[in-house]
Amino acid sequence: MSATPSCQHDHPHSAVASDHEHDHAAHAGTRGRKLLVAFVLTTLTMLAEVVGGLWSGSLALLTDGGHMMVDALALLMAFVGARLALRPADARRSYGYGRMEVLVGFVNALSQFVLVAWVVYEAIQRLLHPGEILSGVMLVVAIVGLLVNLLVLRSLHGHAHDDVNLAGATLHVLGDLLGSVAAVLAALAIRWFGWLWADPLLSLLVAVLILGSAWRLLRRSAHILLEGVPDGMDSAEVEAALRGADASIRGIHHLHVWQLASGSRMATLHAELHDPAAAAHALRAINRLLQERFGIQHVTVQIDPEACLDPPQGCAGHGHG
Repeated sequence: MSATPSCQHDHPHSAVASDHEHDHAAHAGTRGRKLLVAFVLTTLTMLAEVVGGLWSGSLALLTDGGHMMVDALALLMAFVGARLALRPADARRSYGYGRMEVLVGFVNALSQFVLVAWVVYEAIQRLLHPGEILSGVMLVVAIVGLLVNLLVLRSLHGHAHDDVNLAGATLHVLGDLLGSVAAVLAALAIRWFGWLWADPLLSLLVAVLILGSAWRLLRRSAHILLEGVPDGMDSAEVEAALRGADASIRGIHHLHVWQLASGSRMATLHAELHDPAAAAHALRAINRLLQERFGIQHVTVQIDPEACLDPPQGCAGHGHG
């Protein structure tokens, strides 16, 4: 393997598979429809819980209602993100708008931290100054909210592991579901035992659960935005596999592997060959290996016809994305 990559500009590039783009667009369209239905159902349930919380005096219902208000906005943002992801690439954005999904997921995670802070503050106030709660109204509204959240969560279930936009929306709905469960349990505790403290205490428990999920989503979306190596993939393993992809390959360097959005994995690399005349065969072998073994559909390869002309530090290490 040579020290630095070639600086020539006439290197060959592999094209993006058109069938993969078509499948990605179809999946994005399906996600958009799911998110729109989830937004409508969540908004209606949010209105019912806010009214029920004010009527009954339940913090758990108000917490869930406030959570659902944030989630309704988050679902709307996710829907817009999914629609924007369908827009084709243009002169200013050659990769298209797919990364909007990741940006929306990142914002959704941040919004959960704000919500948790509000819930903690309100719960502490209720623990210090408990008030009267109409447990009957609280229980009915909480059960309705629970059923709707189960329906919405089922409609969003089964999203791709790498789809942080839909994962963010699912996180919000899961938080709503936990909030509804807490509201039902709090209503039963107040109705059967008169435990007014159960309402703010269960709200705090839900806040802690939401915080953990929000942190995981924040880390995952930030990792993609920083163009980190996709989860479960090792750049050293990819490089080693590429070295053995074809007998004509002498060395691999400047390997970068990252993820655009929703499982759209990408790679760029420089390949040194024993015989430059074997470039076409080597390119086919590289593309086939990356697609079939590592699920990388977008591949750009530069063939180095001679020792590298870049500054020595350019190839001193392997710039893994």
